[in-house]
Amino acid sequence: MSQRITPKRSKKKRQKNRWIPALLGLGGLALLVLVVLSFRSNGSESKAAIEVNGAPALKVDKEQVDLGDVKLDQTVEVSFEVTNIGDQMLRFDEQPYIEVVEGC
Repeated sequence: MSQRITPKRSKKKRQKNRWIPALLGLGGLALLVLVVLSFRSNGSESKAAIEVNGAPALKVDKEQVDLGDVKLDQTVEVSFEVTNIGDQMLRFDEQPYIEVVEGC
């Protein structure tokens, strides 16, 4: 009869192997938390009330922007919020254009 000789694993190697499932579990839990937070932030955005039926329509939070006197070659910046208040999807076929009403 022959006997099998099985090599004994060292304690350090066994301890390293014990951490692998724990690390995988923590990684999966962290990923799950990120997914939940992502869905929560998307759902918290307030949707605009529909004011136009049958077509898309834009609503801008500022009717005019006054930047005052601006020196030549000085960069200015303005921000505003544009919302679709129609019940249809809004699509841009061309690049949006900016119209300067007064000044220059």
